[in-house]
Amino acid sequence: MRVDTKTPEAVQKTATAPIAETQQEFNWQQSWYPVTFVQDLPTDRPYSFSLYDEPLVLFRNQDGKLACLTNRCPHRAAKLSDGQIIDGKIECLYHGWQFGQDGQCLHIPQLPEDAKIPAKACVQSFTVVERQGIVWVWMGKPEAADLEGIPTVADLENPTVASSDYMIDLPYDQSYFIENALDPSHLFISHEGTLSSRKYAQPLEMEVLESSTLGIRGRYRKTRQKNSPWVNLDFVAPNLVTYRSSREEKSVRIGGSALYSLPLGQGKCRIIIRNYNNYSTWKLKLQPRWMEHWYRDKFLEEDLPLVVGQQAEVERLGTSLNSLYLPLKTSDLLLIEYRKWLDKFGTSLPFYQGYSTRKLPQKKLEDNQQPPPLDRLRRHTQICGSCNRAYRVTNRLKTTFVGVAIALAALAIVTDGSGTELVAILGSGSAIVIATVAHQVKTHFERSYTRH
Repeated sequence: MRVDTKTPEAVQKTATAPIAETQQEFNWQQSWYPVTFVQDLPTDRPYSFSLYDEPLVLFRNQDGKLACLTNRCPHRAAKLSDGQIIDGKIECLYHGWQFGQDGQCLHIPQLPEDAKIPAKACVQSFTVVERQGIVWVWMGKPEAADLEGIPTVADLENPTVASSDYMIDLPYDQSYFIENALDPSHLFISHEGTLSSRKYAQPLEMEVLESSTLGIRGRYRKTRQKNSPWVNLDFVAPNLVTYRSSREEKSVRIGGSALYSLPLGQGKCRIIIRNYNNYSTWKLKLQPRWMEHWYRDKFLEEDLPLVVGQQAEVERLGTSLNSLYLPLKTSDLLLIEYRKWLDKFGTSLPFYQGYSTRKLPQKKLEDNQQPPPLDRLRRHTQICGSCNRAYRVTNRLKTTFVGVAIALAALAIVTDGSGTELVAILGSGSAIVIATVAHQVKTHFERSYTRH
């Protein structure tokens, strides 16, 4: 491994090339965290999420500007996200206390008119911005927030590039997702039939090009194909893994993936994925977003039980990964480099699992308290604006046409042998077919994929 000590001015700041710095320290609070896609954020109600188990809430003020507060009313600790938005203020549903975007309490119904609002009646606020269609939150001091440090993807600024956006909550720690994302060799096996085939499984030539407190820059290529192109595979601390390939043909073909992750807390994380290219944009633009998400759901669910089981076994054994793993340089080089990165820079994190060291969370989940793998409805559909709308529409269609089928069947029974009876029977049968199709579509939004 080579640690680059170039100054920040000497290296371009891009999401696909993490820069190095001379001060080798990492502070998790001095970082930007992706929360959700802007298009999936409700406009008329609070939006709750967590960061390392700290409950937070988003809402928009009267001017449409986003605000982020601790999701806890200072009065009696009720969740602000259970409340509502009134004139750009978030109101606690318990007693009606209202708060502005800076967390200042602006109204207490139970307070006499001549009494001042207590100084302690406030909620901590955090810096929140929108960039490239994603909501970002900064957990440090507002004056230290560096907008240039948001890990945007330069390729997405190219007008010829189109992307597909997908988000899902997963029942395991963020570091296990990043490890999985830095492991291209598993794609040929665990995603056989979806993305690739095991017949293409092979040793990979992998290189760590650069490592610093801001991330790891690496690349890999296949060894059994002659002149196989390099694929850039980078980790941008603390939340981003990027794949990028480009080929010079008649024109420059650009393609890649940006895999953001949000550490919701112990045993849970959110994945915010952008796949993009400039050569099949018609498909990305024409295909309904919710339909494309069915493929993404299946893709992530193929790994889901494997990673859940992996984390459970590591936690059960309670030993270091370097004594448990048997890594290969031709498949595991970059993910091991990431675990070693956590050894070196992860001490400020609330908890982490490095390669030879680890830091346990303050409250360890007991075996009988382990969060179960959630179904697709809760992991994805309910937090995706497109799939949630499609789910509600198909649910209404199913209910409506079941009712129509019953009504027409009843009509056929009460009518005599006239033509009305035949029409009612045919109509009832058609309604049953539509209701059946709607039910099948509905289940795609609810049930997780299983191999067996």
